[in-house]
Amino acid sequence: MQKVLLAKWMFTEPDILILDEPTRGIDVGAKLEIYMIMNQLVAEGKSVIMISSEMPEILGMCDRIYIMNEGRIVGELDGAEASQEAIMSHIIKAG
Repeated sequence: MQKVLLAKWMFTEPDILILDEPTRGIDVGAKLEIYMIMNQLVAEGKSVIMISSEMPEILGMCDRIYIMNEGRIVGELDGAEASQEAIMSHIIKAG
């Protein structure tokens, strides 16, 4: 269902696409397809904002990561420097 919705939104040719938990509850093969679509959009010059609670997904897909804790942004990391430890450090410091 997520792939169908993503395809539907792509037909509107948005410049910015906001995806909230785009791969929640789907199998690994479908996740890969969604990741490929997201990467294709970025390659075409589009912006994709992905909201995810899955650490591997964030670390594997994001060029820039904003860390939120209790509704506030508590940190920002470049995707190349991001690690689980760096993300958790921002959360702990904010708490």
